[in-house]
Amino acid sequence: QVQLVESGGGLVQAGGSLRLSCAASGTIRSINVMGWYRQAPGKQRELVATIRSGGSTKYADSGKGRFTISGDNAKNTVYLQMNSLKPEDTAVYYCNADITPLGVIGSLNYWGQGTQVTVSS
Repeated sequence: QVQLVESGGGLVQAGGSLRLSCAASGTIRSINVMGWYRQAPGKQRELVATIRSGGSTKYADSGKGRFTISGDNAKNTVYLQMNSLKPEDTAVYYCNADITPLGVIGSLNYWGQGTQVTVSS
């Protein structure tokens, strides 16, 4: 069984920074992609950033230049450093991962429970 556990959300003033972490645990053979999505009240869940096992990254336009995604393969952990936060960044941030568990052919997609990020003006 695989789990994603997020941490690092909270309340911050506009212009501030937060660092989110997401650790994958369980019987994991390989992690193909890890990333962050967010969902604001009344809006659809949207991509924030992803990082592949080889290190290539992808960002939504909203976070380019402000957000940095990174990973620690040894710890099965992905981080999202968010700088220059804006009130419109307020949302629940969800970790997502494409993982091949031990004993499974192919990969499965997993979601974390979400962590609230609130940016005050």
